[in-house]
Amino acid sequence: MEDKVVDSRSAEDGAAIRRRRECMSCGHRFTTYERLEELPLVVVKRSGYREPFDRAKVAAGIGAAAKNRPVTVLQMEQLASEIEETLRLLGQEVTSQQVGLAVLDRLRAFDEVTYLRFASVYKGFSGALDFEREAGLLTKSTEPKRPA
Repeated sequence: MEDKVVDSRSAEDGAAIRRRRECMSCGHRFTTYERLEELPLVVVKRSGYREPFDRAKVAAGIGAAAKNRPVTVLQMEQLASEIEETLRLLGQEVTSQQVGLAVLDRLRAFDEVTYLRFASVYKGFSGALDFEREAGLLTKSTEPKRPA
C-alpha cells in the first residue's frame, strides 16, 4: 500500500508519464504509467441526435475533398487532429455546424481547391454561381491587407 517514486520520465511521445516505484515494506520495484483521460467529445446533429466525435470521419471528408490534390494522408490526419483540438476548446458538446465550420476554417488556409470542394458539399452548392461566389469570398479573405 505504501510506495515511493524512484524515477519519473515522459513516455509514449509525451502522452504518458512512466514512474518507477518501490514498495516501502518489501523493496519490490514496479512501473506505473499515468495517461491523460480525455472526456469524450460529443457532436449534436441537427436532428438532436448525439454521437461521439469521430476524427476518422473528419479525415475522410477532407480526403474526399482533397482527392487528386497534393495532400498526404499525414497532412489530412494532422488537420483532423487540429480540428478536434479546436472543437475541444468549445466544450464537451459541439454541433455538427461547428464541426463543419471548423473544417472550412482550417481548409481555407490549407488548400483553396480542397476548401471549395468541401464547401460545395457542406454548403450544398446548386450551381456554378455558388462556386463563383465562394471563390470570390475566398479570394477576398486571402488577399494581403493593403496599408491605408
